[in-house]
Amino acid sequence: MTISAELITQVVREVVREVASATPALATPVKEVCDGVFPDMNSAIEAADQAAREYLGHSMKDRAKYVAAIREAATRQENLEYMAKAAVEETGMGNVPDKIAKNRFAALLTPGTEDIVTEALSGDDGLTTIETSPFGVIGAITPTTNPSETIINNSIGMLAAGNAVVFSPHPRAKQLSLWLVRELNAALAAAGAPKNLIVTVSEPSEENTKAMMEHKLIRMLVATGGPGIVRAVMSTGKKAIGAGAGNPPVVVDQTADLKKAAKCIVDGATFDNNLPCTAEKEVIAVGSIADLLRFHMIKEGAYELRERALIDKLQALVMDGKRPKTEWIGKDASVILAGLGIEAPAGTRLIIMETEFEHLFVQSELMMPILPIVRAKDVNEAIDLAYQAEHGFRHTAIIHSLDVNALTRMGRKMQTTIFVKNGPSYAGIGIGGEGYITFTIAGPTGEGLTSARSFCRRRRCVLAGGLNVR
Repeated sequence: MTISAELITQVVREVVREVASATPALATPVKEVCDGVFPDMNSAIEAADQAAREYLGHSMKDRAKYVAAIREAATRQENLEYMAKAAVEETGMGNVPDKIAKNRFAALLTPGTEDIVTEALSGDDGLTTIETSPFGVIGAITPTTNPSETIINNSIGMLAAGNAVVFSPHPRAKQLSLWLVRELNAALAAAGAPKNLIVTVSEPSEENTKAMMEHKLIRMLVATGGPGIVRAVMSTGKKAIGAGAGNPPVVVDQTADLKKAAKCIVDGATFDNNLPCTAEKEVIAVGSIADLLRFHMIKEGAYELRERALIDKLQALVMDGKRPKTEWIGKDASVILAGLGIEAPAGTRLIIMETEFEHLFVQSELMMPILPIVRAKDVNEAIDLAYQAEHGFRHTAIIHSLDVNALTRMGRKMQTTIFVKNGPSYAGIGIGGEGYITFTIAGPTGEGLTSARSFCRRRRCVLAGGLNVR
């Protein structure tokens, strides 16, 4: 019997088909990528909502474990260095050493689950507890001045409170913000947390921020930025926390330790090149000590402009009308002086000059290492001028004085959220001063220095007529 080539081919094909149908195809393993970065805001919010619902079933011990994972990831030395360098390179603002410090403090000094406490009322009618519960999904808008610090700070507080968070970063800090969200998601996944507790979008924009603010699944909005974005979140009808602008004055009177005051002022005003909204923005000094204060400030690294023509030239360089030019915000003092054609001496950290009270440098929040000095006839006038210069923001004020009456008068008059006495401005956020740190300072909406409990709902749980054993 002769077997044709055509028959052989047909049999082979049938056998192959039978084998193929009997043997399941080997599936290519697909690893689910869950880094918290989504292509659109709606997808990000829906993922965060699912995460928030799952998170309700996790214990406080779980929350503490996840917060610890964030702290560990954010304080790895290679991550600290990367975040600081990336922020300076991408935003063009600040300096690397201070950003390393700010990120480390944000990770270590932000309160976690220990901030979530229960209150109790016990009496003849039974026992009532006041509990704190999460809102669900929080929409958080972060600034270009403190991009990674704010994400770390808010993530710890919001997750400690039991929420998920959707970040809308500033577009000029996009790459760093996306990197950090991915890093924190990796750390949370390793700790066993629900996926997508921290999310964002791949292309931050005003349109995405608006979509986030209007989304029905966003239960709370937290805005860290300028007055415009704070007004926007407050107008949504949602629960809103707004951290707005400031123009912190520092008063120095004749009783102050001038050498210490000068060091504190220069240190505070140059911290991250004056980017923090808490930093000293203008000095109001009693006339009798103003010259000696300037002398000590120069010894601490200040460079003084004395000629009016140079001061006017500096104003033209860094101001656009009444607003600071973005390209100069957060730049080193030596870079700004170079723009004036001045080669800064080694160690220059701050530019100072004496001006009239009405000068734009006094009235505007520059966020640059430029500090005007105004003379006052006495401490009472200095406090009154400081009150005017702060513009009612109720953000931050500083005084250097050993006169308890002056300290008391200024504190009562200013009514600022942060009031620092005889220290650098950053002592008010827990760096060298007692207390925890935050980068969301809610003056406009009244929460003050936010922490985990700021992101909670208060609930009353009542047992009528029972468990009172007194």
